[in-house]
Amino acid sequence: MSPATDRIYWTTEDLKLLPESNNRYEIIDGQLFMTRAPHWKHQKAIVKASRILDAWAETTQLGETVSTPGIIFDDADNVIPDVVWISHERLAVGVDEEGHFTIAPELIIEVLSPGMQNERRDREAKLKLYAERGVQEYWILDWRIQQLEVYRRQGLLLRLVATLFATDTLTSPVLPDFSCNVAEFFR
Repeated sequence: MSPATDRIYWTTEDLKLLPESNNRYEIIDGQLFMTRAPHWKHQKAIVKASRILDAWAETTQLGETVSTPGIIFDDADNVIPDVVWISHERLAVGVDEEGHFTIAPELIIEVLSPGMQNERRDREAKLKLYAERGVQEYWILDWRIQQLEVYRRQGLLLRLVATLFATDTLTSPVLPDFSCNVAEFFR
């Protein structure tokens, strides 16, 4: 009998062997996560977040907003966040030949999908990974209850610093002069 610690360890190369599908595959610490096409309101929240950040990025010219980019930190950590903002400085040194990010953007946004496994992935596995890789700020949007959680770097960790609702205003030290009513993410 195998020890309980034995498990399948997935790599980026393994993903290349999977058949084409509409599913989204991510690897965190060698563990495979698969999600199906999300609810349309999930997708709408991604579009709204992208538009809001992109409008700010166009005005400031400090970086780029990207929806669903591939981030390949290493062979065992390969994710597809919903939205990111990355400075021009990091972008200049953090993209591989296939166009995937290889370093952490300053800001990552995940929109929650229903289900315990999906929520644990975003609130635990990805939170830990993003903290380890140097993300400065992590936002988790929940379109069902119109809530936005802000995790900000404090030392080596990303810590929850605010839970905001539709009537609140979001600002960020990572995004100079950025300000947005949280309701805009859910209209």
